[in-house]
Amino acid sequence: MKNMLKIALEGAFTSFKRIFFASDRVTDIKLRNQIMNGNVEQEETLDQEACIGCAGCAHVCPTKAIEMKKLKNAVKLTQDWIKTEVPEIDPLKCIVCYYCHDFCPVYALFGLKGTIHPNSVGNQHIDVSNLIDQPIKISEDKLKIISKYLSDKTIVNKRKK
Repeated sequence: MKNMLKIALEGAFTSFKRIFFASDRVTDIKLRNQIMNGNVEQEETLDQEACIGCAGCAHVCPTKAIEMKKLKNAVKLTQDWIKTEVPEIDPLKCIVCYYCHDFCPVYALFGLKGTIHPNSVGNQHIDVSNLIDQPIKISEDKLKIISKYLSDKTIVNKRKK
């Protein structure tokens, strides 16, 4: 019983320090002030220039946080490909699972391919017409995941509802 009381008091003291003295926080004071004032701007998660408008991200999103929005003016990427829509992410539904990023053929969402994903796309300069014209080598692992996903009728049926 004595040990339980000690653990509870240590936990309460640690929580008290975190809440009132900002101990062990990793956000800087500027960001904390933005949060307190409600002025936090959402980082850009989509590189619209790189996006080819294939809607793969919207189809794979488990929370349906991505909706395809029509462009005012269609963009001709190549002779055979015209982009008419781009994804729009609802930050209230997004759980940051990065399925959209992993499914995107040009990684236009959440930055570059990697094991640890950044939360913004940063400054990229991509010529999509060159990417589309070049043959793309998709790894066997990614092909297995895509084919498994596309062959799973339960996922497709859930998405239609």
